[in-house]
Amino acid sequence: MGAHCCHTPTTPAEDPRLRRALWFALAVNGTMFGLEILAGLQAGSLALWADAIDFLGDTLSYAMTLAVLGAGLAARLRVARIKAAMMGSLGLAVLAQAVWRLGQGEVPQAPVMGAVGLLALIANLAVAWALYRYRTGDANLQSVWLCSRNDAIGNLAVMAAALGVFGTGTAWPDLGVAALMAGLGLSAAFSVWRQAASEQGEAGHSHAH
Repeated sequence: MGAHCCHTPTTPAEDPRLRRALWFALAVNGTMFGLEILAGLQAGSLALWADAIDFLGDTLSYAMTLAVLGAGLAARLRVARIKAAMMGSLGLAVLAQAVWRLGQGEVPQAPVMGAVGLLALIANLAVAWALYRYRTGDANLQSVWLCSRNDAIGNLAVMAAALGVFGTGTAWPDLGVAALMAGLGLSAAFSVWRQAASEQGEAGHSHAH
């Protein structure tokens, strides 16, 4: 830590560690999306399906963040708003699916949910650790940190849902966790949108002076 403090600070676009962390996050999320979408379909779990969609959203989010590193403020804010809209849309889609499944009565496969949830948690903790130092950056960097944080929380919830499904023999824990993950997505979307609006306002105020 002391050695790091001796270095001249670099901007995010100049920091090779950030680019490596984002490429790592992109690869992990893309892989986990493919795995979880198959596992969710096999297990009949909406929580896993929601988590898989979240991994897809994060993969696109990391790709867009890489694309605008070093770009002007207008481009970065535009991408931040796109990501916020995407996270919000995914959250609404999961809520709609949860409501539709209320009367279906299909019980997911708890062992598959638990095993895949644990693997996803390990993957997301690795990504969160890689991105931790950038959690207080601009709206784009804040959004990637929020994605990884929410994913780790969601994975714990999926594992809890697996225990609930196993213990009750019903789909209610799975649906409840899916709704919780949708709420996290909507909350993150609001936070990123608000941060982008704040940065735009600060830029406009500085330009006026």
